[in-house]
This record gives sequence, C-alpha cells and structure tokens, in this order.
Amino acid sequence: MKRFLLSVSVVALAVCSFIGCSQQKQWNREQRQALREMLKDYRQMVYLNNLTEAEYMLFADQVAADIEQEYPVYTTFVQMPAVNDTVQVYVVTTIVEQLNTDARNMRHLFPYNTLVESNILPSGLDRTQQNAFYRCLAQRVNNTFPTIDSFVNAVISDTTSMSTITQLEQQCANDLFGWQVDIVEIVETN
Repeated sequence: MKRFLLSVSVVALAVCSFIGCSQQKQWNREQRQALREMLKDYRQMVYLNNLTEAEYMLFADQVAADIEQEYPVYTTFVQMPAVNDTVQVYVVTTIVEQLNTDARNMRHLFPYNTLVESNILPSGLDRTQQNAFYRCLAQRVNNTFPTIDSFVNAVISDTTSMSTITQLEQQCANDLFGWQVDIVEIVETN
C-alpha cells in the first residue's frame, strides 16, 4: 500500500510539473505589459521625459527585465506591500547606471532646448555642435564630481543660477562657441 501511494505521488508530481501545477516561474506577455503600464507613471522624471519613444522603450525593457529576474513569480511581485516603491527603486537605479556608463546621456538631464531657453547655448546648433557641447560638459562633470552620487546630489540641489553645474555649462558654451553668458544681478532699490 505504501509503495502504491508513493508511486501515485510520484506520478502526480511528474504530471503537475509537466502541465504546470506549480506557480509560474516566467512572466507571460500580459504580466510584462502590466509592468510597462506601471512604468509609464515614471515617464515625466527629469531624465526620462527627454528620451525618444524608442529610447524609453529600451529603458522600460531594461527595468522590466531586472524586476522579472529578481521576482520570477509575477503574483509574488504584485502582491508585495510596497510594490510601487520597489519599481521606483529599480527605475532610479537604472537611471544612475545609465548615467554612470554613458556620458552622452547628459543631453537627457540638460536638454538642448532648455539650455537655449536659459541662454546657456545659442539656438541653431547642429547635432555635431550639440554633441561637442555634451562631451565637454561630461568631461567637466567627471573632473568636478568624484562619484556619480555627488553628481546626482548636485543635480537635485541645483536651484541657483550660479550653481556649479551652470558654471560648467557656461564654460563649455564659451570654450566651444564663444558664447558668453552675462548674469545680471537684480538689486531691489527703495
């Protein structure tokens, strides 16, 4: 009798593993799509809002792949009490990794149009000139900030017109294009 029950248990276990009685270990298409929908909430972050659709899709794919690898069972992931916080951590971590590995991504933090509006750069620069500016800025940032954390902290606390980053932008604009930015201090008189 014990042998019979053991045989039935082994057969049931084999059938269950063959047809999928256990929790799914790989996410399906709908589950991946649900995560990508969740990632759309982060599209307006400073770095992400300047990505093209194709660049953003690559970014979202990377975040989704990292989350799926860490949480192979989808139901376990979505039922976590702090699932949104977890997604946010993965988004920020991926941004920092991308900034750390590719200085050309500076254009996403400091978009050309914004630099023109701020009178840092002249309008009408072509792609080659813009790339030269961003290479210069990346080099100066790397020379100024010893770690990616110190750079990120500087970006976050960048609230004054004469900040370190603004000075670096102005230096590159002047060096490359002879574009001198004059900052006028407005003093209130009574």
